[in-house]
Amino acid sequence: MSLTLHGIPVSKGIAIGKVRIIDRDPIEINEYFLPKQNLDEEVARFQSAVDLARQQLEKVRDNIPKDASADVASFIESHLLMLEDSLLIQAPISMIIERQCNAEWALKLQCDSLVKVFEQMDDPYLSARRVDVENVVARVQRILRGYTDLPNDPFDENLTNAIVVSDDLTPADTIVMQHRGILAFATEFGGLTSHTAILARSLGIPAIVGLRRARPYIKATDILIVDGSTGVIIVNPTDRILHYYKLRQQEQKRHKAKLTKLREAPTKTLDDTQITLHINIEFPEDIAAVKRVGGDGIGLYRTEFLFMNRRSPPDEEEHFDAYARVISGLGTSSTVTIRTLDLGADKQIDGGRHEHFLTANPALGLRAIRLCLKDLTLFRPQLRAILRASALGNVHMMIPMVSGLQEFFQISNLIKETCKELTKKSIAFNPNMPLGVMIEVPAMAICTDLFTEYVDFFSIGTNDLIQYTLAIDRVDDAVNYLYDPLHPAVLRLIKMSIDSANKADKPISMCGEMASDSRYVRLLLGLGLRSFSVNPEAFLETKQIITNSDMRGLSRLANKVLQANNREDMENWLELVNAGLDE
Repeated sequence: MSLTLHGIPVSKGIAIGKVRIIDRDPIEINEYFLPKQNLDEEVARFQSAVDLARQQLEKVRDNIPKDASADVASFIESHLLMLEDSLLIQAPISMIIERQCNAEWALKLQCDSLVKVFEQMDDPYLSARRVDVENVVARVQRILRGYTDLPNDPFDENLTNAIVVSDDLTPADTIVMQHRGILAFATEFGGLTSHTAILARSLGIPAIVGLRRARPYIKATDILIVDGSTGVIIVNPTDRILHYYKLRQQEQKRHKAKLTKLREAPTKTLDDTQITLHINIEFPEDIAAVKRVGGDGIGLYRTEFLFMNRRSPPDEEEHFDAYARVISGLGTSSTVTIRTLDLGADKQIDGGRHEHFLTANPALGLRAIRLCLKDLTLFRPQLRAILRASALGNVHMMIPMVSGLQEFFQISNLIKETCKELTKKSIAFNPNMPLGVMIEVPAMAICTDLFTEYVDFFSIGTNDLIQYTLAIDRVDDAVNYLYDPLHPAVLRLIKMSIDSANKADKPISMCGEMASDSRYVRLLLGLGLRSFSVNPEAFLETKQIITNSDMRGLSRLANKVLQANNREDMENWLELVNAGLDE
């Protein structure tokens, strides 16, 4: 008998395959007392288990495909580093001796202690690091219990044609499993704009999140259908249902094939309005996806992935090498907009162990440019590398989470200082490299007109702009249902920003997820936006909508959406916008 489950659709596409449950439920551990003469033997047993866990991870690392992102190896390395951490490894040894207890119990107590620290931080992003600790501990525990193979470990085996079902996945999990060949994934927790969801869309993996209490209804032998467009999962579909979804899969393939014909077409509307359409990337390896869809510019290069899943930040040469690879891979004449690091909140360096990351409200705390200005040891190497890279091609620098002019002046002065240092050492850079800011904070949207005199361009980051405008943590399952791009306050801030930039003749783009959503492309055109930056999987669909749009009348209809005072009227006007119809 088939069963239908519902969650939050975060990445389009239909997948049909066998389920692969990633079960991270803790192993049941019991305590038992050991006589003193057996303690050395117990310590040796624990150390042997740690050594074997290390060998397993090294084997996983060595078998990572050569074309995989460097971040995949970094993620495995972070687990290896945990096996060297005294908090996780030496503390249990002390407990074994002091409490005269078995190794499993000592490791459990220490793991519980570390997890409790994470939980007290009330930080959903640091809890992702908690999962990493639990993964490493589970590996050692299973070895201690006599299981030398880990059937529930997503990184140890080929996941080709599997649909992964888990409680939650970190962004690094998603990257690793994509390279292991998964068809799709579904998780119990998560939100529409979590970085895992954004990555799924960027990688083209059908995905559903927020499937609360669904796992008890899914067994390892089940066949699943995942519809990433509607948020529907069908467990053990009937032949009739299976036939229907296979037909839909074929339709989607035909649609994608049709879209590929747009690769070389100019990006302009039916009435010849030229639109700039760029792509968002995370890694230099993403250039392959950019070329596949015919993209010729990067509107957002998220550099924080250079920092994640490692103990120490990248040095200047690592930065420069990554940027140079993107520039050379795309072509020196193409625009590459490099966003300075946006660490904090969901994207932590060193697993969140740095003292300044530990904050009760990370989304409102020390993140992005605030962190950069606080810790120049992170920021200066990146500034130098971006400036050096500007000599190689058409590089733009973009600053995230700016909220005031004083903050921008600090950044500008740092850049000037860095330019002087490079000049003194006869290191090439572009002294006229365009410098822009992101509009992510309501204060920035309201004051866009004050910045037009000082910046070269703007880019609207809707993911954060929406969460800050509506006072919700977009990855908090308790409130993320309130995340709404169509909220009148959000639309008014977007319109205000576009109008201020256009009035000053300053380029303004949108790189947030709203730009990649087909429901909002025509609305944004009507609000005056003429530049988009989207994930690679949304590029051709966005291009098709643009080339099938007529600007005449769109502005008036978009203003009707903006002026609607109830949700029903707003949805009705949006439907007319997307249909290209008048009243």
